Amino acid sequence: MATREDEDSAGPAVAAQDATRPSIARVYDYLLGGTDNFDVDRGEAERMIQRSPSMPAMVRENRLFLSRAVGWLARQGIRQFLDIGSGLPTARNTHQVAQDHDPACRVVYADNDPAVVARAQALLAGTGVAALEADLRDPAAVLAAAERTGLFRAGEPVAVVLALILHFFDFGTAHEVATALTESIVPGSYVVMSVSSGDEETSGTLIREYKAGTLYLHSPKQIAGFFGGLELVGPGLVDAREWDPASGSTGSPSNRDGGRILAGVGRKPLAG
Repeated sequence: MATREDEDSAGPAVAAQDATRPSIARVYDYLLGGTDNFDVDRGEAERMIQRSPSMPAMVRENRLFLSRAVGWLARQGIRQFLDIGSGLPTARNTHQVAQDHDPACRVVYADNDPAVVARAQALLAGTGVAALEADLRDPAAVLAAAERTGLFRAGEPVAVVLALILHFFDFGTAHEVATALTESIVPGSYVVMSVSSGDEETSGTLIREYKAGTLYLHSPKQIAGFFGGLELVGPGLVDAREWDPASGSTGSPSNRDGGRILAGVGRKPLAG
């Protein structure tokens, strides 16, 4: 994975952050092979990898799931995407995948970390792309902020992306957030979700020892509930590596050393 010899070589938006404590976004960036991270983030990631050696592979599989889902949605005619909890920019971001299919696609990234947003604004400048600071715990505020960019139009179908974000909320909050977003978007819209899942045996120690943020264990049944009001497309709710929009049947998901990442895409039904 790429690293930096000197923390001072970080970009200005990253250097302004607290380099003494691990950051969720920077740890994830390191796991994806990025360079927007500090020694403390790399150390935290490596410590977690010792407990869950499959973690880097699962994170990359999730990124590939996101690319497949966004590409498929663009081919279905979706032209606006709202990526919430997007984290630091890395290879094959949502707008790159979508705009490869149609340059007219519009993408709004939202994150609650101001330094992450500043970095995104510096790196993702371009036609049809915006990054803003907003907190997922207030879905109405996120949608309102997205609309103010002029790129998100509330009356049109949208793909809302919640990639590896809901396990940072307790079940009640995560369910409320997913429900509020589903209720707010118009019929014909989609929600793309991936959530880390496990139990005490597979993930208990990992959850308790993670220092960059608070993690919560959500069961497959609970995660399926996040798709309430939506029709799952493709294979349904499966391991991220198994999600193929052309597949109509699920694979055989199995827990790894640190649980697994469940992923799915749900469509809000058209009015009857």
